[in-house]
Amino acid sequence: MPWDELRPPLIVVVGPTAVGKTELAIWLAERLGGEILSADSRLFYRGMDIGTAKPDRAELSRVSHHLIDVAAIDETWSLALFQKAAKFSIQDIHRRGKIPFLVGGTGQYIQAVVEEWEIPAQLPDLRLRDALEAWGRAISPAELHRRLAVVDAEAAARIEPNNLRRTVRALEVLFHTGQKFSAQRKKGQSPYRVLQIGLSRPRPVLYRRIDERIERMLADGLLAEVEGLLAQGYAADCSPFSAIGYREMLQVLRGEITLDEAVVLMKRATRQFVRRQYNWFKLEDPAIYWFDLDQVGVNVIEGVLRNWINS
Repeated sequence: MPWDELRPPLIVVVGPTAVGKTELAIWLAERLGGEILSADSRLFYRGMDIGTAKPDRAELSRVSHHLIDVAAIDETWSLALFQKAAKFSIQDIHRRGKIPFLVGGTGQYIQAVVEEWEIPAQLPDLRLRDALEAWGRAISPAELHRRLAVVDAEAAARIEPNNLRRTVRALEVLFHTGQKFSAQRKKGQSPYRVLQIGLSRPRPVLYRRIDERIERMLADGLLAEVEGLLAQGYAADCSPFSAIGYREMLQVLRGEITLDEAVVLMKRATRQFVRRQYNWFKLEDPAIYWFDLDQVGVNVIEGVLRNWINS
C-alpha cells in the first residue's frame, strides 16, 4: 500500500481499561493489513498474564504483536526505553509495508510516541532513588503519592497512587533538577501521519465489564499466577507487582486481607484508574475520534480507517 514515506501512517487506539481495545484492534489489523504495537506498560513483563488481561496465544497468533513479554519482572522499562523501542518497531512495520497500530491505555507511553516527546537525558541518581523508595515503603506508596500531589499535582494526577516506581521517578526528577516532572516533557514534530481513535462505553457498562473481567481473572488463577512468580524468585517489591490485581494478591498471600476483600479493592482501584485514564484521553480532545462501542458497529470504524488510509 503506497503512502508518503516522509510521513508514514500510524493508527492509535486508546481508551479506558476493559473497554475492548484488544479485540477491536486485532480485528482491524487483520482487515487492514496491520500489526499491533502494545503501549500498555503492564504487558511488557513476562509471566504477568492473567492479571494484565494479556492477549492469549490465539489472539497473538492472528496478527503480529510487538513489545509484549519484552522484560523480566525485575527489570525496569523506562519511558525513554519504550519510546526508542516503539520507534524502531514502527519503522520495521512500515518497512514491511504494514500499518502499525499503537494500542493501549497508558497515556504517557502513547503520547511520548505520538507527540515525539523529547525526553531529557538524565542519569539516575541511585542514592536519591533508594532513599525515596525507602521513604515510600515506610510511609506507604499512597502517602508518598499524596506528597507528590502537593508539589506536582499534574504529575500525580497521571500516576496511580500505589505505583511507587513512577512516584519515586517524578520526585527524583523534581529534586534532582528543581523542575516539576510534569514540565519535563518537550514535544517535537511527529514523523507520522497519525489517526487517533478512542473507544468508550457508558460508564455503567464499562464498570460491569471491569467487574466481569476481575471475576474472570480470579477464576483463571490470578492468585496461583502470583504464587508462581514468587516461587521463581521474584521479590514482592518488584515494581510491576504494584499493578492492580498483583498487589492485592500479595496482600492475600501475606494474610492481610481475604480474597473477597481483594476483589472489592481491585474493582474500586480499577474504577479510579479509569478516571485517571480520562485525564490522558479526554472525550473533548479534537485530536481523538471517539466511538461509543455500544452505539457504533465495528464495520463503521473500519470504514473510517479505510477512508483515512486511502485519503
